Amino acid sequence: MVALLMFAAVCCAAPVGNAISAYVALQRGAQDDGGIAEGGSAADIPPRMLTAYKKAVQQVGTYVPRCQGMRWPILAGIAKVESNHAIGRSIAAGGDIRPKIYGVLLGGLGVGGNTTAVPDTDGGRWDGTANGERAVGPFQFLPSTWKSIGKDAGGDKIADPHNADDAALGAAIYLCGGGRNLAQRAQLKAAIWQYNHSSAYVAGVLGWIDQYTAAAEGPDLKNVSEKVRTVIEAALSQRGVPYSWGAGNASGTSYGICCSPGGKSGTSIKGFDCSGLTQYAYAKVGIRLPRVAARQAGVGQRIPAGQGTGALQPGDLVFYATAPGHDSTIYHVGIYVSGGQMVNAARPGTVVRLDAVNAMSGYAGGARLL
Repeated sequence: MVALLMFAAVCCAAPVGNAISAYVALQRGAQDDGGIAEGGSAADIPPRMLTAYKKAVQQVGTYVPRCQGMRWPILAGIAKVESNHAIGRSIAAGGDIRPKIYGVLLGGLGVGGNTTAVPDTDGGRWDGTANGERAVGPFQFLPSTWKSIGKDAGGDKIADPHNADDAALGAAIYLCGGGRNLAQRAQLKAAIWQYNHSSAYVAGVLGWIDQYTAAAEGPDLKNVSEKVRTVIEAALSQRGVPYSWGAGNASGTSYGICCSPGGKSGTSIKGFDCSGLTQYAYAKVGIRLPRVAARQAGVGQRIPAGQGTGALQPGDLVFYATAPGHDSTIYHVGIYVSGGQMVNAARPGTVVRLDAVNAMSGYAGGARLL
């Protein structure tokens, strides 16, 4: 596999209007080991944070009765970009996050692109400084915004943006506005835009929401042949198994090799890489695939990329290339399940999981073996 482009978050500049957080711009940047960003399923979210997202969905109707379509993947998409789900912090049973998460001081000095000073509104109560404002907590609220939407979700009578439950509920309230229907794409986009006035930000968050949604809903395996079901269920049975560079084969997991283009070694990790996973799943129906993704594209009936992802059927191999149309540049393969989802061993640092087919760059068509 080779390096492709993925979304990477950088922060922070001054908020626009009533934008909820410090301006976080998403830009395309070169990354190693594939075109998908880290994450994409509940397995990538600390359990206590996921609990907070789900709890907020249950509670938001109390404060915004007309809100429709709020789902935990929406909150997860925001929190992924704003704080990477507070990964690396300690999250107490009650939801308090330590150490606290602070954004840059919006002092207008150009840090992170911020050229407009934002005056202090909380005396440093939430952001730890009276010298100006900075975004706080896993959802990166400005104290001025938190003052208007912060609620106590845990029953301790304190609405704290550094508490996972309180912060998630505040984000849900803000995204719901006066009663949006977030099941409608246009209104979901408007909610994210309100959160941060950046087209790149909106696109990035929507990408994460789509990935989390695909993982949460699971595949529809009705009306598929017995062999297709066997292949897909074999791949799905490996969800949660670590990605390991060069690992896996028709017999199952194995230790990987050194090293990926980014220097990530699989020698101490027992798991699968993308083509190892496809080898394993298809071996269950007696089909032996070549070891690397580019060669697997030469097996079966090729499905041209020009036909779009709608031409894929359950069980098809799904390919990604640095130069779609040139199979020699194929760097990744997954197994299509249904509903725009694939079983995917994405890259070092992730696990086998369901991802949206459009979660990776360079769609290069598929191959039908069954």
